[in-house]
Amino acid sequence: MSRSGVGLATDCVPTFEELKLGKKLKYIIYKLSDDKKSIVVEKTSEDGDYDTFLGELPENDCRYAIYDFEYALAAGEGKRSKICFYTWSPDNAPVRAKMIYSSSKDALRRALAGIHAEIQGTDFSEVAHETVLEKVSKGAGNR
Repeated sequence: MSRSGVGLATDCVPTFEELKLGKKLKYIIYKLSDDKKSIVVEKTSEDGDYDTFLGELPENDCRYAIYDFEYALAAGEGKRSKICFYTWSPDNAPVRAKMIYSSSKDALRRALAGIHAEIQGTDFSEVAHETVLEKVSKGAGNR
């Protein structure tokens, strides 16, 4: 349970484990339940297109997300995959929603083992592919 009193729905962690171990799912979108008492899985997808994933993030509301970020290494050394945790809190989201999402994040984040990077976004430039690539590829031997 988080500082805000928000808990996790029972499918939050198993869905993440399916993404992490099964390698079929490419992303998960989490949201607060309608009664604001728990974090629930809103959507999962096997579509690895990053723009499709970004299109799932609402312009006027907050979300949490997990994305299995795959990128190529320099000099043809193959590909790497990093699991990223996103906290999406756009500037024009309601203040109350931003407060609840901010104070509830740790409940979800601590329950999910195996995350390589945390990405916080208040606008789409902060979650752009190039921005995330720069963050996850540091020290990976590319560039």
